[in-house]
Amino acid sequence: MGRDLLWERALLCTEHAVQSGALVPLATTLEDLPGEDATVFELRHLAGATPKHLHETGPKPNPFRPWDKRLEVDQIGNDHVLILNKFPVQIGHMLLITRDWAPQNGWLNASDWSALHSVDRNTTGLWFFNSNPNAGASQPHRHLQLLPRREGERACPRDEWFLRFRCDAADQNLLRQCIRVERLIEFNASVLQATYQRLCESLHLGSPDEDPYPRCAYNLLLTRSWMAVIRRSREGVHGFSVNALGFAGCLLSTDGANLDWLKKAGPDELLRAVIDSQN
Repeated sequence: MGRDLLWERALLCTEHAVQSGALVPLATTLEDLPGEDATVFELRHLAGATPKHLHETGPKPNPFRPWDKRLEVDQIGNDHVLILNKFPVQIGHMLLITRDWAPQNGWLNASDWSALHSVDRNTTGLWFFNSNPNAGASQPHRHLQLLPRREGERACPRDEWFLRFRCDAADQNLLRQCIRVERLIEFNASVLQATYQRLCESLHLGSPDEDPYPRCAYNLLLTRSWMAVIRRSREGVHGFSVNALGFAGCLLSTDGANLDWLKKAGPDELLRAVIDSQN
């Protein structure tokens, strides 16, 4: 399989899916928002009405069982399928879903990491995972997400922040208390799974050997250079929904978001408001 072939397939699939109405790109405007530690967040403003999936509450139909074949990019091994995100902000945004039911709030397992690695060998980028609704998950069926990046392209606005990340027991910074990061020397399924489990244990989320489910909501961010896990307490505040992308430096404002508060308090304060520092 050629380099970035999956991304090229995703772009071709996007053209057909837009024409058929299966895919609905979200129009946004972009604004830079300064953060702490010399970081700059990307704040996107939704140009149209808020999509129903962003404000609906209560049980929802499972969109992955069955998945919409018009959004399918490729079959990944025996257990996973790569599909397009139906409501993308970035064209080419893909979801790696399990063929059969697997809970989003369960532990990521060897099969998940093997499938992720298989995709990443061809098309890399920023991977992210939201463990349950308190971490920004919109669906209970297992899905990891990928925002593709070209070789040498920055993975996310806060990439350098994660590369510089340091935390020790005496650190009083609330954000660093609930985040753990490891640099990746190797990138294969077994290394990724072991790193994930270490980071979860270090944040007192438990372990697959002892806990049937993680003890707390969390986000996961992954590039070929680093992996991060963030312990969460709630999905959002002041009208902002925050998933893993918020910690990557990508925020989205909808018609219910309090922009005045965000610009006065700053994006780091938004992140501090949704973490669980009691670990």
